[in-house]
Formats: sequence, C-alpha cells, structure tokens
Amino acid sequence: MSPKTGARLIAAGRMALGAGVLAAPQAVPARWLGRDAVRQPIVVYLARMLGARDVALGLATLVTLEDPDVGPRVQAACAAVDSVDALATLMARRQLPSAGMIATLATAGGAAAAGFYFAHLLAHS
Repeated sequence: MSPKTGARLIAAGRMALGAGVLAAPQAVPARWLGRDAVRQPIVVYLARMLGARDVALGLATLVTLEDPDVGPRVQAACAAVDSVDALATLMARRQLPSAGMIATLATAGGAAAAGFYFAHLLAHS
C-alpha cells in the first residue's frame, strides 16, 4: 500500500468515526465509556468536540496530502493526536469497560503507529 493510500484510509476512518460521534453523541461513545458515563451532559458535549476534531483532522489530511512539505507534517500531527488518545485510554483503563478500552487502544494505537509510518514515508518519498 502506498503511503498516500494509507493516509487516505486513516483519514476516511477518522472522518467516519467523527461523523458517527456527531450524529450519535451518546450511542457511539457509550461503547468506549460505558452507558452510565454518556448519561452525563458534559460527556455528550466532549464527545461532540472529539467528533468535530476528527472530522477536521481527516479533512486536513486529505487537503494537504499532495503537498510534500505540509502533508507529512499533518499526518504526523494526526498520529500524535492518536497517540494521546491511546495513552489517555490506557491511563483510564480501570474506569472504562474492558471491551471499549481494548477496542480504543487497538484503534488509536494502530492509527498512531500507521500514521507515523506513513508520515515518515511521505516525508522521504
């Protein structure tokens, strides 16, 4: 797979997840945080913020991907965000449902690793 294709796939997944959270700010985060957590209005508010963030980051990736200077930097920034998501999930693992925690670690951690890899390839191609 080419680094541009990989970056596009990560961006598409990020945008789909973000749009899903925006469309269903209780249902989607409930899988990660648990049903009790999403009954709190502040959690729905924060979920919407994260959904919008992911849509914006995905769009930024797609818009800048052809720029040899900016594209790799945006891809690396998205990978850094995914790393923070994985680390924050790991730090809160005892308060999260096991299935959601594992899925989030796998998704965010995998996106971070792949994102840094694609950023490196994009910067050196």
